[in-house]
Amino acid sequence: MALFEPGIGYVDIAAGQLKGATNRYVKTFRDLEGLYEDAEAFAAVVAARGDEVAYEVTDYKPSANAGDIIIGVTRMEPGKVGREYHMTRGHIHARPNRPEMYYGESGLGVMLLESPAGDIRTVEIGPKAICYVPPFWIHRSVNVGSEPLVMTFAYPADSGQDYDVIAKAGGMKSRIVDDGRGGWKAIDNTAYLTRPQALVDSIMARLD
Repeated sequence: MALFEPGIGYVDIAAGQLKGATNRYVKTFRDLEGLYEDAEAFAAVVAARGDEVAYEVTDYKPSANAGDIIIGVTRMEPGKVGREYHMTRGHIHARPNRPEMYYGESGLGVMLLESPAGDIRTVEIGPKAICYVPPFWIHRSVNVGSEPLVMTFAYPADSGQDYDVIAKAGGMKSRIVDDGRGGWKAIDNTAYLTRPQALVDSIMARLD
């Protein structure tokens, strides 16, 4: 068996990028249609900043083989759409029994986690904090600070991403909003649709 060569990347906190990355993934504000509760506020953001980068991911992917890992950096702009803080689309892993790790480099964020059955957890991430996302949890990053949120992450290379699990439920069960006192709070998403038990069971049964 041929061995892979060792690799190295450098976290550029100011740029919010992994130098030496093999991939770059970008979402503009325009790309995030349907994520936020306030459609009018979102339209105003798109009119003013539609083609600007809302968040980006740079990563180093040696392979897609089981047993390998992907490492990378995500950067998200600060701000709000209406009362909701800027967020990523979020996902569960296509192989849902795969975990993920996030390490805070700069800024202040919240990892919003949801089980397939709709249980919610929130983890605040600041500089030097490590967030462990266990297998089978849907997760979304939210920037609740006043500066760009930069995090390093790592996850198994064969994990994949499934975004439809959120979209088909009308979003995640909770939204992260301004609490009116300079902080954040989680509130119910009134558009949320509970997943059918058969779907929950099928997700939880995925062990490959």
